[in-house]
Amino acid sequence: MQQRKIKVIISGGGTGGHIFPAIAIANGLKAMNSENEILFVGASGRMEMEKVPAAGYKIEGLNISGLQRKLTFKNLSFPFKLIASVRKAKRIVQDFNPDVAVGVGGYASGPLLYAATGMKVPALIQEQNSFPGITNKFLAKRVNKICVAYEGLEKYFPKEKLILTGNPVRQDILQLDGKREEGYIHFGLLPGKRTVLVIGGSLGARTINESMKASLSFFSMSDVQLIWQTGKLFFEEAKSAVKESGVQNIKVFDFIGRMDYAYATADVVVSRAGASSVSELCLVKKPAILIPSPNVAEDHQTKNAIALVNKQAALMVRDVEARTKLIEVLDRLMKNEAQQKSLTENIGKLAIKNSAEMIANEVYNLIG
Repeated sequence: MQQRKIKVIISGGGTGGHIFPAIAIANGLKAMNSENEILFVGASGRMEMEKVPAAGYKIEGLNISGLQRKLTFKNLSFPFKLIASVRKAKRIVQDFNPDVAVGVGGYASGPLLYAATGMKVPALIQEQNSFPGITNKFLAKRVNKICVAYEGLEKYFPKEKLILTGNPVRQDILQLDGKREEGYIHFGLLPGKRTVLVIGGSLGARTINESMKASLSFFSMSDVQLIWQTGKLFFEEAKSAVKESGVQNIKVFDFIGRMDYAYATADVVVSRAGASSVSELCLVKKPAILIPSPNVAEDHQTKNAIALVNKQAALMVRDVEARTKLIEVLDRLMKNEAQQKSLTENIGKLAIKNSAEMIANEVYNLIG
């Protein structure tokens, strides 16, 4: 049954881990009524300003950035940016007049949800991690519902507001059947040969990238193919290193648009432990080696990774040890098909499907 038409503001971003779930929620709302009006609010200059319009949605930008954890002059401008962003957010809410506001975390989410809840707009936040960020902790008292991806978050949020929904993911990865052969063709790889996918998140990951660069000979000697997403900052360096090495079976990309093909083709995945990455790995059921980023609030990626390791659903290498241990762990896993099978089975048990649809339903529940 088609739901009635509504207007929704979705706010947040900064990384693919916030943006792709936000777009998935928007798509879930559009599936309920194609005439639903959706406006995104992001941080000016961040990747949402590019990715959201590419997905077919309008976006407004706020001049907001996060507080730096180390002492820096940038922090002096933070209060002024925050005040200006809240003022602009109030104007956006007033002009768009939404039925519901949704926050997915990231810099812009705080000012927008603060403004919307202050204007009595029903609101919902989505927390992707096993340890919540500062923005969502602050907003928890103001919003009506909190959609979470992990159990046990009543330690941080009001229990009566919590709903376990999992993390929404890109729709194309939900169906990988029959895509393996297409993936080999898409990436120019040899069909049937063992393949590793390395993804350091949408912005790249220096430790993972440097570990790969130092170990290019492994992929030649072990006859293993590599699909390597480097992020923009390391792309040229990685491309040059591969060219100089002469290793043929390595494909380097700054960003992979067809992640469905990448996952379908991969036998093993090396990844950061961001919430979206972990959720995708659970849904695609791939053996994974997680290298949590140390440069995130409250070390939440390590907590995400440990949640899987404790259930024998993934392996973990700490960032500080990656340059010396990652290839060794990868080599052992590539040679151990029984362990690959066990990791596949266990990580698949943690998947929560239909997350975007569940959150879209909660948006409608907020307005009766």
